[in-house]
Amino acid sequence: MNQRSSVESVEGGASHQSIKRVSYSAVLTLAYQSLGVVYGDLSTSPLYVYKTTFSEKLRLREDDEEIYGVLSYIFWTFTLVALFKYIFIVMSADDNGEGGTFALYSLLCRHTNLGILPNQQPNDEKLSAYSIEGSDHPLRSSAFKLPFEKHERLHKALLIFVLLGTCMAIGDAVLTPAISVLSAVSGVRLKFTGLHENYVVVVSCIILIVLFSLQHHGTHRVAFIFAPIVTAWLLCISSIGVYNIVRWNPSVINALSPVYMFKLLKTTGMAGWVSLGGVVLSITGVETMFADLGHFSACSIKIAFSFLVYPCLVLAYMGEAAFLSRHHEDIQRSFYKAIPEPVFWPVFIVATFAAVVGSQAVISATFSIISQCCALNCFPRVKIIHTSSEIYGQIYIPEVNWMLMCLCLAVTIGLRDTNMIGHAYGLAVTIVMFVTTCLMALVMIVVWRKRIITAVSFLLVFGSIELLYFSACLFKVPESGWIPLALSSFLMVIMYVWNYGTLKKQQFDIENKVSVDRIVTLGPSLGMVRVPGIGLLHTNLATGVPAVFGHFVTNLPAFHQILVIVCVKPVHVPYVTEEERFLVGRVGTKEYGMFRCIVRYGYKDLLQENYDFENRVVLELIRFVETEEEPSNGIMEEADSSTQMVENQNHEAHTLDHLQVMKLMDLNLGNLDTLCLKDESIKILSARESGVAYIVSHSYAKAKKSSSVVKKFAINILYAFLSKNCRGPDVALNVPHTSLLEVGMAYYV
Repeated sequence: MNQRSSVESVEGGASHQSIKRVSYSAVLTLAYQSLGVVYGDLSTSPLYVYKTTFSEKLRLREDDEEIYGVLSYIFWTFTLVALFKYIFIVMSADDNGEGGTFALYSLLCRHTNLGILPNQQPNDEKLSAYSIEGSDHPLRSSAFKLPFEKHERLHKALLIFVLLGTCMAIGDAVLTPAISVLSAVSGVRLKFTGLHENYVVVVSCIILIVLFSLQHHGTHRVAFIFAPIVTAWLLCISSIGVYNIVRWNPSVINALSPVYMFKLLKTTGMAGWVSLGGVVLSITGVETMFADLGHFSACSIKIAFSFLVYPCLVLAYMGEAAFLSRHHEDIQRSFYKAIPEPVFWPVFIVATFAAVVGSQAVISATFSIISQCCALNCFPRVKIIHTSSEIYGQIYIPEVNWMLMCLCLAVTIGLRDTNMIGHAYGLAVTIVMFVTTCLMALVMIVVWRKRIITAVSFLLVFGSIELLYFSACLFKVPESGWIPLALSSFLMVIMYVWNYGTLKKQQFDIENKVSVDRIVTLGPSLGMVRVPGIGLLHTNLATGVPAVFGHFVTNLPAFHQILVIVCVKPVHVPYVTEEERFLVGRVGTKEYGMFRCIVRYGYKDLLQENYDFENRVVLELIRFVETEEEPSNGIMEEADSSTQMVENQNHEAHTLDHLQVMKLMDLNLGNLDTLCLKDESIKILSARESGVAYIVSHSYAKAKKSSSVVKKFAINILYAFLSKNCRGPDVALNVPHTSLLEVGMAYYV
């Protein structure tokens, strides 16, 4: 944006070509930067693909048909899945520039009634990020509207399917550092043949511990060296590939013919089929291209892959196949054996750094995934630390980081073999890609409104490829393939139980909320003593008065003169702008001093630790009061108040802007009479001067006595444990302990 603005500000002599040059340079810069973040995992795959593929039953014969067949599978899988599916098709299904599983799920939820998020309102559809580009309102496909929107079980099934892909992606973060670092370090045994395997495992564990220990510093401190490392790595392996092709077997180029794929399965049978579980490792990391779309542009990622990553990796795989065709005995150490002696150590050092970079990218992506799960009520609230004040979205989650480190070390020490880790890795990769394929087919019909035959063709072509590899990986479940299945099952249980308990609590709050009419009948004093100050009542409800309010005043019949019912809710968009974040409405007439404030966050928005929530709420209250139109019926209904807020908030001529109100908050109360403010605005500022208190519900979930044993275990034990050990809403809102009032309540599900 800055470069585009600078071009537009150039004097009239600027030509169209100069504008294009600046735009092209910006895209190329992003393409270069994307190499270190997006392609670290994908570019390190040559370290272990051939080794894992030929690890067991598949044996090499003199005619080299097995090598040619495996190379043919690698080339066409890389071309069809990575290039055609992700670069040409999936990258176009962005959600306001964001990619990944949650982006596809968000698109589907906005265009159909599939969402499971509570408190969704018509006003949310007016958000600038809600509609797709070129459309004033989300489109709906009538073909899928009835079966998908009518049945709640389909909503849950879709959520579980999305969680499956998400959990498998988290599993990648456990396996990627282990296999990448162990594969890179194991190359040292070629020069020190007497070195025991235990030393390689120990060095790998030390590197992993250092890698995870540095996460709290953030990637921005070392990110500037990521792109040069990956670029140097790609140029190294492609140059070595060309060298091996020319020296050992130039005819290896014939293996690009798809005929060799059929020959491999025909001559090797079951052994060739099972070996495909190693071939799929060549496309590990392609999902990262789509998931990291928000950090770069689609054009920059496409350019980097098409013109550098794709040709370099193809040459690397061809070169290693050419070397293998003349050195069958070196199959389990072919990558490092294929490196010419004079450049071995430089390539070994670059390989180790590239493995660390690839691991770093996956770890950072996991932090982002967990953060999105928390935003969509699919994961317990955890501590999220912003590691960069300049680069938005770079976060660190301590609990997740140390859990990942322990799991990585356990996998490295327990399996001790890249072949075993590769078997587990392939299963996780194929499931994630298949989930993306299915969601993408739905997006084609529901969002893009393509013909069903187009979506079915996409699903059949790419889904069949992924299911083929998935079936091959299933044979490895008894060995090590159970690891991602067990890990993802554990995570899915946690996510689903947390989501279930949260929705049940929401349902309980809705059934037990206090009606606004009942509040109004109590009179302006609400039947209790009104004390000076502002009371912020935190609730999950977007309408009505929460039951915790009645519970509070029953035990303490006094409340603040200004009562604000605050609802922090997620919406199915990646980001919500600050101008659209707050919705303020009035409950009752002015004499009641009651307001409702809805705070909306997207699934990629992050609650800032230093966010001045208290002052921002007061600011929005005064803006609402100053721009409010008098209701004709004397009492404003809640539905009308939200609409009124949207109109006021989007009005161009505000009576007060942010700076003016912040200055007001620093003035003495005696100076307010000289300002052109309404009496109610002065009353709000006076109440703020008296103090602000946060009333938060401390809820305890319990299963009903008639519930099944499974439900009792899920709610009374698992959900209760997660609720007790997760972060409370007061931490997310940065509530000072001296201003916090917790009201205990129990609800039955």
